[in-house]
Amino acid sequence: MEPLKEMFGKTYYKNLADVLSSVHKPFQADRFVKDVTNNLETLSLNQRMRQTSVVLQQHLPENYSQAIGILKDVVPQLNGGYTTLVFPDFVSLYGLSHFQQSMEALKYFTSFGSSEFAIRAFLKQDLERTLKVMQKWSADSNYHVRRLASEGSRPRLPWSFKLDQIIKAPQLTSPILENLKEDEELYVRKSVANHLNDISKDSPDYVLKLIKAWDITQPHTAWIVKRGIRSLLKKGDKKSMSVFGLTKDVKVSIKRFSLANAEIRLNDVLQFQFDLVSEKSTSQNLMVDYRIHYSKKSGIQSAKVFKLKEITLAPGETVSILKKQRFQDFTTRKLHSGSHKLEIVVNGEVMKQKTFMFTR
Repeated sequence: MEPLKEMFGKTYYKNLADVLSSVHKPFQADRFVKDVTNNLETLSLNQRMRQTSVVLQQHLPENYSQAIGILKDVVPQLNGGYTTLVFPDFVSLYGLSHFQQSMEALKYFTSFGSSEFAIRAFLKQDLERTLKVMQKWSADSNYHVRRLASEGSRPRLPWSFKLDQIIKAPQLTSPILENLKEDEELYVRKSVANHLNDISKDSPDYVLKLIKAWDITQPHTAWIVKRGIRSLLKKGDKKSMSVFGLTKDVKVSIKRFSLANAEIRLNDVLQFQFDLVSEKSTSQNLMVDYRIHYSKKSGIQSAKVFKLKEITLAPGETVSILKKQRFQDFTTRKLHSGSHKLEIVVNGEVMKQKTFMFTR
């Protein structure tokens, strides 16, 4: 499989140069390709993107307004995707002293890829002024722009630096979230939920206070809230569970809990089953999860929670649950041999556990 960094390869640069020269006749396509591919093999994906921005600036007019105008004409003629992040990256590098024009450029470019990383340079430079613009974006008719308002201002956006001012004062982004709490676009709702989840890691009480004022009978809002407080729910936070009416005083037992195999290897399936039995005279609203404590290279274990199901268990009712999960490596997680632990978790409480061995 070809490495992701090859998105920024010679074929891409040749096409980019051809489009640039068709838009801006003085553009020296051959020289650009030569300069931008210098030492290309030694560079990572994001290093290639940054080199592209730097070399573009060397080959475009010195006047920022002219350069942005050319890039705006170029981007619709290219394939969308990750490589289009070059255009907002250019803005973040060379447009900090041209605030209004850069805001317009980032708003335009975000529909072709995303300006979520580039906008953070402006938030870092002038938080208040940039947030005012992003609040307007959160009411825009274009869902890409609305999503940028939420995603770009996330306190802990992955693969970017933290926004410490927003971490300390999460209310700064509440006008944006208020505008988007019922958004009809799933792409936007996912961002709002992730934004809330970011905040919950530092200010859980603030998040719960915020969402308690929201109408969770509205389906879009309910979806955002449930996903937005997922980290709190996985930790068994009782306050967050009360938002969705989950039973506080859980009375259940786990019967016939078994593993198909006590030893598994890479790409084998971990299969387990159990009966969940109500021991209460009233119905119980339950969130049933399972937690795997993975063995790390160092020998210590790291836990990850997985969803099983949400159910209303009637008095004396028994529900049988079967689950299969393939043990395989992922880009973000490599499995290591050793002892692992499986826990059944109901409304945040560990009910039963078993150990098993994993060998690569």
